Amino acid sequence: MTTMKLAVLALILPLSACVQETSNPTASVASSGPPSVEEQACLRDVSRTTNNGDVVLLSSSFSQAGTQVVVGVGLDRARWECTGYSNGTTAGIISLTNEGTL
Repeated sequence: MTTMKLAVLALILPLSACVQETSNPTASVASSGPPSVEEQACLRDVSRTTNNGDVVLLSSSFSQAGTQVVVGVGLDRARWECTGYSNGTTAGIISLTNEGTL
């Protein structure tokens, strides 16, 4: 039994070296807290643009120049991108699933 455990361990340990963790302090997956002003603005405007109230925050990346937000739309969570600003305005709303299609 001990030999079998060692054999399994010998197979599993090399695989653990294949995992690489990276971090980007300005990029984040949607947090459990309330969305920021920029994220709320993108959720609102993507919902209006797509005429679909079923929107969720997938990710965002903060920048002083504007926060890049990815929004999931509909049951399939079709990905849309938006730039949100601290004054509640947005720009660059585009579909990442099929560019140019509403």
